[in-house]
Amino acid sequence: MNPIYERDRTVVTVRPADSGDVEVIRAIRNHAIEHSTALWTQTPQSPAEAVTWLAAHLERGSAFVAEVDGEVAGFAVYGPWRELEGYRHTVEDSVYVREGRHGLGIGSALLAALIDAAREAGHHVVIAGIESENASSIRLHERFGFRRVGVIPEVGTKFGRWLDLTLMRLALSEG
Repeated sequence: MNPIYERDRTVVTVRPADSGDVEVIRAIRNHAIEHSTALWTQTPQSPAEAVTWLAAHLERGSAFVAEVDGEVAGFAVYGPWRELEGYRHTVEDSVYVREGRHGLGIGSALLAALIDAAREAGHHVVIAGIESENASSIRLHERFGFRRVGVIPEVGTKFGRWLDLTLMRLALSEG
């Protein structure tokens, strides 16, 4: 193959997150809050909020980080999709890659680990709620077998515009 088209092989290591990862996860999350429509808030997460938020994920074993060259380059979590007990077998995923690290397979490595962990924990379905113009996240989820199940128009707003939400679903077990 022509070297101009070859990509360097990036070695991505995914591991369970720990409490020592809180600040780097918060930095990645806050960058997404400030510069993207991935999180529909404009309020950065405080250090105290980050500790509480991550602790809940650590308790259920649903937080992972990806490292490249010894540096955290992304994180992924899953959590309850809805709080009522009837939804207890359904979780929602979130995958974030540090700015400047996109396209290296980090999101794929994180999503694979997240799906495996959710399946091992006995969950039945993973839901992804993605801002409809986020084509790369939609493609990532499609590669892992998620199917679009609907679009809810104009249910969020950020940066002075209305946002549509694409809902995607992956069945982890047969029901």
